[in-house]
Amino acid sequence: MPEPTTFRPFVPASEDRKELSLRALLLGSIFGVIFGAVTVYVGLRAGLTVAASIPIAVLSISILRAFGRASILENNIVQTTGNAGQSIASGVIFTLPALIFLGFDLESSRIFALALFGGWLGVLFMIPLRRELIVEEHGVLTYPEGTACADVLQAGERGGSFASRVFLGLGLGGLYTLFQNESLLRLFPATPNWSPDFDPHGAQILKGAAIRADVTPEYLGVGYIIGARVAAVMLAGGVFSWLVLMPAIMFFGKHLAAPLYPGVVPIAQMSPGDLWATYVRPMGAGAVAASGLITLLRTMPTIVKALRSGFAKMGSAQGAQRRDGSRPLRTEDDLSMTVVVGGSLVLVLLMFLFLEFKPIPGAEVGWLANLSAALLVVVFGFLFVTVSSRIVGIMGSSANPVSGMTIATLMAVSAIFLVKGWTAPAFGALAITIGGAVCIASSNAGDTSQDLKTGFLIGATPWKQQVAVMVGVIVSVFSIGMTLNAMNRGLESFKELPTGMAISIDSLPEGVSNQGYFKRSRVMVQMPPQAGGSTGTREELSDANRYLVLNAIGSSTLEDGKYLYDPAAGKIEVQWIQGIGSEKAAAPQGRLMATVINGILSRRLPWSLVLLGVALVIGIELLGVRSLTFAVGAYLSIGTTLAIFCGGVVRWMVDRAAAKSGEASASQEQSEISSGSLFASGLIAAGGIMGLLGVCLNLYEAATGKMVPQFSAGNPLYKDWVSVISFAALAFSLYYFARRPLESEKIVEEVEREEP
Repeated sequence: MPEPTTFRPFVPASEDRKELSLRALLLGSIFGVIFGAVTVYVGLRAGLTVAASIPIAVLSISILRAFGRASILENNIVQTTGNAGQSIASGVIFTLPALIFLGFDLESSRIFALALFGGWLGVLFMIPLRRELIVEEHGVLTYPEGTACADVLQAGERGGSFASRVFLGLGLGGLYTLFQNESLLRLFPATPNWSPDFDPHGAQILKGAAIRADVTPEYLGVGYIIGARVAAVMLAGGVFSWLVLMPAIMFFGKHLAAPLYPGVVPIAQMSPGDLWATYVRPMGAGAVAASGLITLLRTMPTIVKALRSGFAKMGSAQGAQRRDGSRPLRTEDDLSMTVVVGGSLVLVLLMFLFLEFKPIPGAEVGWLANLSAALLVVVFGFLFVTVSSRIVGIMGSSANPVSGMTIATLMAVSAIFLVKGWTAPAFGALAITIGGAVCIASSNAGDTSQDLKTGFLIGATPWKQQVAVMVGVIVSVFSIGMTLNAMNRGLESFKELPTGMAISIDSLPEGVSNQGYFKRSRVMVQMPPQAGGSTGTREELSDANRYLVLNAIGSSTLEDGKYLYDPAAGKIEVQWIQGIGSEKAAAPQGRLMATVINGILSRRLPWSLVLLGVALVIGIELLGVRSLTFAVGAYLSIGTTLAIFCGGVVRWMVDRAAAKSGEASASQEQSEISSGSLFASGLIAAGGIMGLLGVCLNLYEAATGKMVPQFSAGNPLYKDWVSVISFAALAFSLYYFARRPLESEKIVEEVEREEP
């Protein structure tokens, strides 16, 4: 390992360039808001996220250049500030949607507080670790995303520009989504679908199966970035669920006259989407939970090693800094330990006050318990920040086992609650509050360490980067909370049950609670399919506030979720499907967290389905396949995994063509700064931004009762084959531009050759 003193950054410590400027913070904050919202949208739908630092750096170079000469350090502040939005959003969507699955509302104040506390904890705890991880172990911990981002910034300083590919992807993807999205113009179907039902001699072969694809640009871009191998494993999980398991459920259950738990209607009356939501989703949650635990156990040696190394070296690393009290070099100047300790104490106090004065309804505990909870956040937060920062240095942010560390936190907290006798659903929400803050802290610490590595390579001032991350956290939490609530409301649906379910409100079944009257007066309800299998119409329910809201969690009578109960008729008439958790925004990690908590506290789960998922994961592991990717694919709709796989196929074709032509090696194309990955990043951003625009239009229609003009379903282009051809054309554009190298890639190669 080279001595730290031999390393020479791009900007020497003796040189003082423009860095923490107002325009850099403003532009970075704008990017933080945008990419934070896009990460929420794509992450809830696809179940995974992609790094934002490189696209932000690319865009920053071009935008600031248009306003005059910008220094490399200023562009670094932009990407550092903006990347905070993506990292905070990742931690939020992995945990806080579990509140919905536990039957609670997503309160904006709770999202804001937890995102802010967790985000700042991640930054503060990373400050004393920076020197030991980033400086002392330079050459050992590579921090791949941070190093790649430094290459981009250096290329931009030497005159290179990559933004054309990002803007091309953004423009083409945005135009495509305008006509594809069902909430926008809807020129052709958003999800071409084929439900096979071969009926030789009444056998009804493959009835209950479905092959569909959500032909969105963001899925195409995600598939390209993660590559063909990972995308194929995800699709394998989808094939098992949608083409094996669901037809089997229909085959064996179609003769049952009564609903089969946890269903509320007979299996014969279920569509493929109903089968997925009722039976596949609990099994998928069990699979994701088991694979998450296996991943945690697999990384345990790395975690233990990271903790030992961190504690062993942190004291000596801090002691090496300027014992004589003189001012350190610009490139070694971190925020002081006074800020770290004082800030941590302030966050403990704020967390305590939040839990004390804004408790989970039904989980009110004493001040000592709230103080203990706040201290648990800090203890687990510090442990997993240390682990996260080291692991991403070895394997990159995509391999950071944030979900596994969060599971460990939730299991420990839930076990404490179980011993205390705190097993009501409200205490599950309290556990998510603690686990959510820890998850956000470890997620932000991983990305912050990548940003600090970028700064180390180019010669940035550490304390200025640390301030920039804190600013990015503050700004982005607003958009993240609003996006989360907007998606839950904008993607929700109401379905009238074919036959109402009679229930006595005075003696509700176990696991069912009365949450009071429905607060809205008007909603659109999806009516049951008509005779002959035609899709039911949507009709307005104008007196919806006469219904009571029933919430089911772990009930043996009702599937988990919310229902509208008519007190006059004495029966449940409408199923209220939340946007988050539906097929359009499945949120697999949030479902995983809720499953872990329910399994420990309430011990009321559809265990037969959950254990099927566990057994499936064990079988996949025995085949030598990493099960987490397969489990996520089994949980998600095949519409998601098939579209992502198409992007992976394009990546495979590009790599294969490049290897054959000798223009570039396959490993070079895998670089995060290739023309294909930048175009794919533009597609992801376009799909997210336009998708959120569609969500906003849904909210406008629900609030005003006015319908936004769009093409009718009877227009001649509203055919599945048009969707397939349009998506294929978009995929071809990705292939075409990925095969056209940027001139700036030559500059990046020069930068990489010059690195010590």
